[in-house]
Amino acid sequence: MDVESRIGLVLREPTEEVVEVAQLRQLFETNSQPRHYIGLEISGKLHLGSLILTGYKINDFIKAGVNSNVFLADWHTYINNKLDNNWQKIIEVSKYYGEAFKFFCPGVNIILGSSLYNTYDDYWKNFMIFSKHMTLSRTLRALTIMGRSEKEKLDFSQLMYPSMQSADIKALDLDIVHAGMDQRKIHMLVREIFPKLGWKVPVSVHHHLLPGLNEPTKLASNDGDEDDYRISSKMSKTTPLSGILIHDDENTIKNKIARAYCPIGISENNPILEIIKYIVLHNFSQFQIERQSKYGGNIVYDDFTKLESDYNQKKIHPKDLKDSVSIYLNKIMEPIRNHFKDWTILDDL
Repeated sequence: MDVESRIGLVLREPTEEVVEVAQLRQLFETNSQPRHYIGLEISGKLHLGSLILTGYKINDFIKAGVNSNVFLADWHTYINNKLDNNWQKIIEVSKYYGEAFKFFCPGVNIILGSSLYNTYDDYWKNFMIFSKHMTLSRTLRALTIMGRSEKEKLDFSQLMYPSMQSADIKALDLDIVHAGMDQRKIHMLVREIFPKLGWKVPVSVHHHLLPGLNEPTKLASNDGDEDDYRISSKMSKTTPLSGILIHDDENTIKNKIARAYCPIGISENNPILEIIKYIVLHNFSQFQIERQSKYGGNIVYDDFTKLESDYNQKKIHPKDLKDSVSIYLNKIMEPIRNHFKDWTILDDL
């Protein structure tokens, strides 16, 4: 595969940003198999955003000939008070995460955080060196990467989180760091501080955050920046009806989609249209809306821009859109759902 085709796969949606494309091009010109990672906390059942959208992007990297790695951040999970700080539970759910990504992203490597720290001798030395370049105020501003803010009551370990994530990148010797847009701040810190230390600066790739199914919260002018708003609106398992879990059956998917925010004639911040754009049309070359003949009959789209235009002109009714989205999502979810049908660990999540 030529360099431009490889770059095209990296830039493909759901990618929103590459910092920087010129650096990515130089990397592909000089390295036949660059080393990539995405780091994930282990926080419960996976959903449409955390496995499917993320997995699509990982698969793009694999197709581009990139050595792709999923870093399961077990200690970060503990620090961020996930899974009740129960270490045994974190270990068990890590196995589930690893299995899910190996199933959905054939060829990906799974790396456990605690294993890295046990085998990489210079990890804590590099953690301290990096931390010497971090002020307390800068650390507090970076806490949005873990879904926290400086206004919250924090324990000391949580202040270590940004420097640990940066030390992970150094320890893994990465050429490409990949995450959702919610992790952008840490990658910009890496690009600022790594050169001062003479450390390799990886390319940063940030993918779109799939929103929850509920009506988005309005962003007031004093509520924070656009990144913080998108983070707060992203799909999450903590709001049951706002997210599609990878284990949801056909009826559950249909019911959740039926209740989703989808105002007629309005495409902006419309989660159903986002699912079509970033999930359905990434997996299928066409999206068919099934309608009765008296309402115009079936219509097929292979271009999201045309579908969005028709929706804005009220040529498509939300119910028809939702019914069709449910069908496609069930096709995507069914093999994953079947793969995990006997996993009892999921009963406690």
